[in-house]
Amino acid sequence: MPKKKIKAPVIYAVSDSVGETAESVIRATTSQFVGETFETVRIPYVRDIDQVDQIIEEAAEYNAIVCYTVVSPQLRERIVDKAVEKDVQIVDVLGPMVKAIENSTGLLPKNKAGLVHSLDHEYFKRVEAVEFAVKYDDGKNPMGLLKADIVIIGVSRTSKTPLSMYLAHKKIKVANVPLVPELQPPEELFKVPPYKVVGLLIDPYKLNDIRSARLKIMGLEDTAEYADMKRIQEELEYAKGIMYRIHCPIINVSNRAIEETAGIILEYHQRNLEREAKNRD
Repeated sequence: MPKKKIKAPVIYAVSDSVGETAESVIRATTSQFVGETFETVRIPYVRDIDQVDQIIEEAAEYNAIVCYTVVSPQLRERIVDKAVEKDVQIVDVLGPMVKAIENSTGLLPKNKAGLVHSLDHEYFKRVEAVEFAVKYDDGKNPMGLLKADIVIIGVSRTSKTPLSMYLAHKKIKVANVPLVPELQPPEELFKVPPYKVVGLLIDPYKLNDIRSARLKIMGLEDTAEYADMKRIQEELEYAKGIMYRIHCPIINVSNRAIEETAGIILEYHQRNLEREAKNRD
Protein backbone atom coordinates (compact mmCIF):
# COMPACT_ATOMS: atom_id res chain seq x y z
CA MET A 1 0.00 0.00 0.00
CA PRO A 2 1.49 3.41 -0.96
CA LYS A 3 2.26 5.86 1.85
CA LYS A 4 -0.24 8.71 2.26
CA LYS A 5 1.15 12.16 1.52
CA ILE A 6 1.30 14.40 4.57
CA LYS A 7 2.23 18.04 5.15
CA ALA A 8 4.41 17.40 8.22
CA PRO A 9 6.15 14.37 9.70
CA VAL A 10 3.82 12.45 12.03
CA ILE A 11 4.89 10.93 15.34
CA TYR A 12 2.53 8.82 17.42
CA ALA A 13 2.76 9.03 21.22
CA VAL A 14 1.39 5.65 22.27
CA SER A 15 0.86 4.59 25.87
CA ASP A 16 -1.08 2.21 28.09
CA SER A 17 -1.49 5.18 30.45
CA VAL A 18 -2.14 8.84 29.59
CA GLY A 19 0.80 9.22 27.19
CA GLU A 20 2.32 12.37 28.70
CA THR A 21 5.80 10.87 28.97
CA ALA A 22 5.95 9.78 25.33
CA GLU A 23 4.63 13.15 24.21
CA SER A 24 7.22 14.97 26.35
CA VAL A 25 10.01 12.92 24.78
CA ILE A 26 8.69 13.75 21.31
CA ARG A 27 8.45 17.45 22.15
CA ALA A 28 11.99 17.53 23.54
CA THR A 29 13.34 15.71 20.50
CA THR A 30 11.54 17.67 17.80
CA SER A 31 12.65 20.94 19.39
CA GLN A 32 16.13 20.10 18.08
CA PHE A 33 14.84 20.42 14.52
CA VAL A 34 14.52 24.19 14.48
CA GLY A 35 12.08 25.57 11.95
CA GLU A 36 10.48 22.20 11.22
CA THR A 37 6.86 21.35 12.01
CA PHE A 38 5.83 17.94 13.36
CA GLU A 39 2.40 16.53 13.99
CA THR A 40 2.09 14.61 17.25
CA VAL A 41 -0.80 12.22 17.72
CA ARG A 42 -1.29 11.05 21.30
CA ILE A 43 -2.98 7.64 21.69
CA PRO A 44 -3.48 6.84 25.39
CA TYR A 45 -4.83 3.81 27.25
CA VAL A 46 -3.75 1.16 24.74
CA ARG A 47 -4.59 -2.10 26.49
CA ASP A 48 -4.94 -4.88 23.88
CA ILE A 49 -3.28 -6.38 20.81
CA ASP A 50 -6.06 -5.30 18.44
CA GLN A 51 -5.39 -1.66 19.33
CA VAL A 52 -1.67 -2.16 18.74
CA ASP A 53 -2.28 -3.68 15.32
CA GLN A 54 -4.58 -0.85 14.31
CA ILE A 55 -2.09 1.82 15.45
CA ILE A 56 0.87 0.27 13.63
CA GLU A 57 -1.13 -0.22 10.44
CA GLU A 58 -2.27 3.40 10.53
CA ALA A 59 1.28 4.57 11.27
CA ALA A 60 2.48 2.62 8.24
CA GLU A 61 -0.01 4.47 6.03
CA TYR A 62 1.31 7.86 7.17
CA ASN A 63 4.97 6.82 7.28
CA ALA A 64 4.81 7.82 10.96
CA ILE A 65 7.19 7.11 13.79
CA VAL A 66 5.72 5.43 16.89
CA CYS A 67 7.14 6.55 20.23
CA TYR A 68 5.66 4.43 23.00
CA THR A 69 5.62 4.08 26.77
CA VAL A 70 4.03 0.69 27.33
CA VAL A 71 4.77 -1.41 30.43
CA SER A 72 3.07 -4.63 29.34
CA PRO A 73 5.76 -7.01 27.98
CA GLN A 74 3.16 -8.66 25.74
CA LEU A 75 2.09 -5.37 24.16
CA ARG A 76 5.70 -4.20 23.76
CA GLU A 77 6.53 -7.45 21.99
CA ARG A 78 3.51 -7.09 19.73
CA ILE A 79 4.48 -3.52 18.84
CA VAL A 80 7.96 -4.70 17.79
CA ASP A 81 6.65 -7.64 15.74
CA LYS A 82 3.97 -5.59 14.01
CA ALA A 83 6.38 -2.70 13.33
CA VAL A 84 8.84 -5.08 11.67
CA GLU A 85 6.01 -6.52 9.58
CA LYS A 86 4.79 -3.07 8.47
CA ASP A 87 8.22 -1.41 8.24
CA VAL A 88 7.37 1.23 10.86
CA GLN A 89 10.02 3.05 12.87
CA ILE A 90 9.44 2.68 16.62
CA VAL A 91 11.04 4.09 19.77
CA ASP A 92 10.58 2.24 23.07
CA VAL A 93 10.98 4.88 25.80
CA LEU A 94 10.52 2.72 28.91
CA GLY A 95 11.60 -0.75 27.86
CA PRO A 96 15.41 -0.32 27.77
CA MET A 97 15.46 1.52 31.11
CA VAL A 98 13.22 -1.06 32.78
CA LYS A 99 15.42 -3.85 31.47
CA ALA A 100 18.62 -2.12 32.59
CA ILE A 101 17.31 -1.74 36.15
CA GLU A 102 16.08 -5.31 36.17
CA ASN A 103 19.46 -6.65 34.98
CA SER A 104 21.46 -4.43 37.34
CA THR A 105 19.46 -4.96 40.52
CA GLY A 106 17.61 -8.22 40.04
CA LEU A 107 14.40 -6.42 40.90
CA LEU A 108 11.24 -7.22 38.97
CA PRO A 109 9.03 -4.40 37.61
CA LYS A 110 5.34 -4.23 38.47
CA ASN A 111 4.44 -3.89 34.78
CA LYS A 112 1.38 -1.90 35.79
CA ALA A 113 0.29 1.12 33.75
CA GLY A 114 -0.25 4.54 35.34
CA LEU A 115 1.81 4.09 38.53
CA VAL A 116 3.59 7.42 38.11
CA HIS A 117 0.24 9.21 37.92
CA SER A 118 -0.95 7.34 40.99
CA LEU A 119 2.10 8.73 42.81
CA ASP A 120 1.39 12.21 41.42
CA HIS A 121 -2.19 11.96 42.71
CA GLU A 122 -0.95 11.10 46.20
CA TYR A 123 1.49 14.02 46.08
CA PHE A 124 -1.21 16.51 45.15
CA LYS A 125 -3.50 15.17 47.89
CA ARG A 126 -0.70 15.86 50.37
CA VAL A 127 -0.14 19.38 49.04
CA GLU A 128 -3.87 20.06 49.21
CA ALA A 129 -3.99 18.89 52.83
CA VAL A 130 -1.01 21.08 53.79
CA GLU A 131 -2.60 24.11 52.15
CA PHE A 132 -5.83 23.33 54.01
CA ALA A 133 -3.99 23.15 57.36
CA VAL A 134 -2.35 26.53 56.75
CA LYS A 135 -5.59 28.17 55.64
CA TYR A 136 -7.61 26.92 58.59
CA ASP A 137 -4.96 27.09 61.29
CA ASP A 138 -5.70 28.65 64.67
CA GLY A 139 -9.39 29.24 63.94
CA LYS A 140 -8.65 31.66 61.08
CA ASN A 141 -11.74 30.74 59.08
CA PRO A 142 -14.58 28.85 60.83
CA MET A 143 -16.01 27.71 57.50
CA GLY A 144 -13.10 25.30 57.22
CA LEU A 145 -14.34 23.32 60.22
CA LEU A 146 -17.18 21.80 58.20
CA LYS A 147 -14.79 20.82 55.39
CA ALA A 148 -12.15 19.22 57.61
CA ASP A 149 -11.50 15.53 58.06
CA ILE A 150 -10.50 16.28 61.65
CA VAL A 151 -10.85 19.35 63.88
CA ILE A 152 -8.37 19.74 66.76
CA ILE A 153 -9.29 21.92 69.72
CA GLY A 154 -7.34 22.92 72.82
CA VAL A 155 -5.71 25.76 74.72
CA SER A 156 -2.62 27.55 73.49
CA ARG A 157 0.65 25.51 73.33
CA THR A 158 -0.91 22.05 73.17
CA SER A 159 0.67 21.43 69.73
CA LYS A 160 -2.45 21.98 67.65
CA THR A 161 -0.58 23.49 64.70
CA PRO A 162 2.32 20.98 64.59
CA LEU A 163 -0.22 18.15 64.77
CA SER A 164 -2.27 19.68 61.96
CA MET A 165 0.81 19.89 59.73
CA TYR A 166 1.99 16.38 60.62
CA LEU A 167 -1.41 14.93 59.75
CA ALA A 168 -1.55 17.01 56.58
CA HIS A 169 1.53 15.15 55.38
CA LYS A 170 -0.57 12.00 55.84
CA LYS A 171 -3.06 13.57 53.38
CA ILE A 172 -5.62 14.42 56.09
CA LYS A 173 -7.33 17.81 56.07
CA VAL A 174 -7.12 19.26 59.58
CA ALA A 175 -8.44 22.51 61.02
CA ASN A 176 -7.71 23.62 64.56
CA VAL A 177 -9.39 26.00 66.98
CA PRO A 178 -7.85 27.62 70.09
CA LEU A 179 -10.03 27.57 73.18
CA VAL A 180 -9.84 30.83 75.12
CA PRO A 181 -12.23 31.68 77.99
CA GLU A 182 -12.82 35.21 76.69
CA LEU A 183 -13.74 34.00 73.19
CA GLN A 184 -16.83 32.00 72.33
CA PRO A 185 -15.91 29.12 69.99
CA PRO A 186 -17.33 29.52 66.46
CA GLU A 187 -20.82 28.08 66.10
CA GLU A 188 -19.55 25.91 63.22
CA LEU A 189 -17.57 23.87 65.76
CA PHE A 190 -20.78 22.55 67.29
CA LYS A 191 -22.06 21.51 63.86
CA VAL A 192 -19.09 19.22 63.22
CA PRO A 193 -19.84 15.55 64.03
CA PRO A 194 -18.31 14.90 67.50
CA TYR A 195 -16.29 11.95 66.24
CA LYS A 196 -14.43 14.29 63.88
CA VAL A 197 -13.33 16.58 66.71
CA VAL A 198 -10.32 15.82 68.93
CA GLY A 199 -9.70 17.69 72.16
CA LEU A 200 -6.18 18.14 73.56
CA LEU A 201 -5.55 18.50 77.29
CA ILE A 202 -2.26 18.80 79.15
CA ASP A 203 -0.95 18.77 82.70
CA PRO A 204 -1.08 22.39 84.00
CA TYR A 205 2.50 22.26 85.33
CA LYS A 206 3.76 20.95 82.01
CA LEU A 207 1.90 23.73 80.22
CA ASN A 208 3.37 26.27 82.64
CA ASP A 209 6.90 25.10 81.73
CA ILE A 210 6.14 25.28 78.00
CA ARG A 211 4.60 28.74 78.19
CA SER A 212 7.35 30.10 80.43
CA ALA A 213 9.96 28.90 77.96
CA ARG A 214 7.98 30.48 75.14
CA LEU A 215 7.88 33.84 76.92
CA LYS A 216 11.65 33.77 77.46
CA ILE A 217 12.24 33.09 73.77
CA MET A 218 10.07 36.12 73.00
CA GLY A 219 12.12 38.20 75.46
CA LEU A 220 9.25 38.57 77.94
CA GLU A 221 9.03 37.92 81.67
CA ASP A 222 7.74 34.46 82.59
CA THR A 223 5.56 36.12 85.21
CA ALA A 224 3.10 37.25 82.53
CA GLU A 225 -0.51 36.07 82.84
CA TYR A 226 0.08 33.72 79.90
CA ALA A 227 2.18 31.47 82.14
CA ASP A 228 0.32 32.12 85.40
CA MET A 229 -0.84 28.87 87.02
CA LYS A 230 -4.22 30.25 88.02
CA ARG A 231 -4.83 31.43 84.46
CA ILE A 232 -3.70 28.06 83.05
CA GLN A 233 -6.09 26.18 85.36
CA GLU A 234 -8.91 28.47 84.29
CA GLU A 235 -8.17 27.89 80.57
CA LEU A 236 -7.97 24.11 80.99
CA GLU A 237 -11.25 23.96 82.88
CA TYR A 238 -12.91 26.06 80.21
CA ALA A 239 -11.50 23.85 77.45
CA LYS A 240 -12.63 20.73 79.28
CA GLY A 241 -16.15 22.11 79.49
CA ILE A 242 -16.25 22.74 75.71
CA MET A 243 -14.95 19.23 74.99
CA TYR A 244 -17.53 17.65 77.32
CA ARG A 245 -20.23 19.71 75.64
CA ILE A 246 -19.18 18.41 72.21
CA HIS A 247 -18.65 14.84 73.51
CA CYS A 248 -15.47 14.51 71.46
CA PRO A 249 -12.49 12.20 72.12
CA ILE A 250 -9.89 13.78 74.41
CA ILE A 251 -6.14 13.12 74.39
CA ASN A 252 -3.78 14.11 77.20
CA VAL A 253 -0.62 15.29 75.41
CA SER A 254 1.43 15.93 78.57
CA ASN A 255 4.13 13.33 77.96
CA ARG A 256 3.45 12.46 74.35
CA ALA A 257 5.53 13.26 71.30
CA ILE A 258 3.76 14.75 68.28
CA GLU A 259 4.12 11.43 66.45
CA GLU A 260 2.45 9.49 69.27
CA THR A 261 -0.50 11.86 69.51
CA ALA A 262 -0.82 11.86 65.72
CA GLY A 263 -0.87 8.06 65.78
CA ILE A 264 -3.86 8.10 68.14
CA ILE A 265 -5.66 10.64 65.96
CA LEU A 266 -4.95 8.55 62.87
CA GLU A 267 -6.63 5.59 64.59
CA TYR A 268 -9.66 7.78 65.30
CA HIS A 269 -9.69 8.90 61.68
CA GLN A 270 -9.54 5.34 60.38
CA ARG A 271 -12.51 4.42 62.56
CA ASN A 272 -14.32 7.49 61.23
CA LEU A 273 -13.79 6.31 57.66
CA GLU A 274 -15.02 2.83 58.53
CA ARG A 275 -18.09 4.29 60.26
CA GLU A 276 -18.90 6.49 57.26
CA ALA A 277 -18.44 3.59 54.85
CA LYS A 278 -20.75 1.43 56.97
CA ASN A 279 -23.39 4.16 57.05
CA ARG A 280 -23.25 4.45 53.26
CA ASP A 281 -23.83 0.73 52.93
